[in-house]
Amino acid sequence: MKFSGEIAVGAPRDAVFAKLQDIHFFASCVDGVRDLVPLDDTRYDAVLETKVAYMTFKFKVTVELTEVAAPERIAAKIEGAPMGLVGRLTANSSTRLVADGDRTVIHYEIDAALTGKLGSIGQPVLKAKAKDMEKQFAKNLGAAFAPAPAQGGA
Repeated sequence: MKFSGEIAVGAPRDAVFAKLQDIHFFASCVDGVRDLVPLDDTRYDAVLETKVAYMTFKFKVTVELTEVAAPERIAAKIEGAPMGLVGRLTANSSTRLVADGDRTVIHYEIDAALTGKLGSIGQPVLKAKAKDMEKQFAKNLGAAFAPAPAQGGA
């Protein structure tokens, strides 16, 4: 399954790139990520818990940064398995950051494959879930760069 899209963030490209490089920040923008463990400078283990259709799944995943070209490109490989089920998740992601005035447009492409029980659910259901996750990620990322509300005083 291939996914692509773009997310606009109200911050300069260098600032957005720096935040995306912070794996703990990045993980905080993805709903359901927990137990994040750095293995080295480019690899991380984590658990991702998500609900697909009427079932909740937990994945144990390893994320490896395969390319980092500051401040414009990040590519990663994700591999893992659903916990308690037979199956496999593999994905490659490519992210390109483009400066657009005082904001940054993040262009992304993800090529993911699921085998086992999850693979049998069907692409329309999984694509819908991916879109939901994208919207939540964009909301969380945007909130991280939103200006702090002005303090009212008397």
